[in-house]
Amino acid sequence: MDLSTTYLGLPLKNPLIVGSSGLSSTVKGVKRLADNGAAAVVLKSLFQEEIVFESDDVISRMKKENPDVQYFDYDGKKNPIEFYGYKVREDNLNRYTSLIRDCKNEVLVPIIASVNCFYDSLEWLAFARELERAGADALELNMFFPPTDFSDNRKDKERIYFDTIAQISKVVSIPISMKISYYFTNLGPMIKALSETGISGLVLFNRFFSPDFDIQKLEVKPSFVFSDPSELAMSLRWVAVMSGKVRCDLAASTGIHDGEALIKVLLAGARAVQVVSTLYKQGPGHMSVMLDRLKSWMQSHGFSRLDDFRGKLSQESGQDPKLYERTQFMKYFAGKTNVIS
Repeated sequence: MDLSTTYLGLPLKNPLIVGSSGLSSTVKGVKRLADNGAAAVVLKSLFQEEIVFESDDVISRMKKENPDVQYFDYDGKKNPIEFYGYKVREDNLNRYTSLIRDCKNEVLVPIIASVNCFYDSLEWLAFARELERAGADALELNMFFPPTDFSDNRKDKERIYFDTIAQISKVVSIPISMKISYYFTNLGPMIKALSETGISGLVLFNRFFSPDFDIQKLEVKPSFVFSDPSELAMSLRWVAVMSGKVRCDLAASTGIHDGEALIKVLLAGARAVQVVSTLYKQGPGHMSVMLDRLKSWMQSHGFSRLDDFRGKLSQESGQDPKLYERTQFMKYFAGKTNVIS
């Protein structure tokens, strides 16, 4: 069976990509993933949010420790507080670029750098340049604005996605993908519009921190850290709906835990699949199990390569496109049961 594919113009030996996570935060971790079958690895994201919080914390601490210090000369800057905030950003970037270079020296699979943006910043242009110089094969932009943020209107927030892509595309030559959430008013048109910006790929979808309550300590705590197989439905549906309608590659993410799920998103039209949670639960060796299931299924159906069946059940290629338009659970779409809501 030929499992090779391409994603973002990069040749891959199979469709399995390990998504951004703690699994890909070290050279040792990336090498382990590559040795267990990963066709590409997205490094743990460089988080703008964390850098800003860390920088703000350093600045706050400096102000408390040096209340009488106002100015001193350093590289043309006269504010020591600004210098230490800048140093935090520089240290984070240096650690990340070192990770890219070291991974490129250790593994042969493509290394995709990831930046997690939560607001517009020209600083990311400089970061993108440095990530490319360090040897990253592609850049994944992970951008999200919480739906609980009422400070700006929808159109202003959506415009930032396009502005960021336009700005970064001018300063790097490596492929760019964008990992997005499904929190858009018009999701389909938004995905299509993003695909027409010149980016090479879209990852559907991102997964976020979910809060829970500790009713004994009366504290907020994290919950549902890992995805569940049931979460496949959202990415499966939208990959299938958008396949053939976009001008870039589509990768599926979230809820892909086994070989069956891998087969399904390929049938929907995905060129690649990002997995994380299942590797935390089952270990990196589970990728071989997923790929073996894909091979046996292909053999049983007479398929010798992925393009023989990719997108076969997408909305454009499927026998009943209406199935993707339904929002209610009616008996016609439920095996003709008597359940209607």
